[in-house]
Amino acid sequence: MAMKSTGIVRKVDELGRIVLPIELRRTLDIAERDALEIFVAEDTIMLKKYQPACVFCDSSKNIITYKGKNVCANCIGALADRS
Repeated sequence: MAMKSTGIVRKVDELGRIVLPIELRRTLDIAERDALEIFVAEDTIMLKKYQPACVFCDSSKNIITYKGKNVCANCIGALADRS
């Protein structure tokens, strides 16, 4: 995935925070209190809207949280079939 510059520059405040411009949040459907996942590669930091994924197959569809773990409906069905 190629990254492109938005031309937006923000300074980090004394608590290590940056503000994401409202236009960017609207475009990427990021609301207040949404979780963002942080990725690092060499000298690059990438933020991505967090999507919970299944611990077994990494799917993000039909996720159910069971005992603090995210599991998709397909894997729950597969586990039930093994019983």
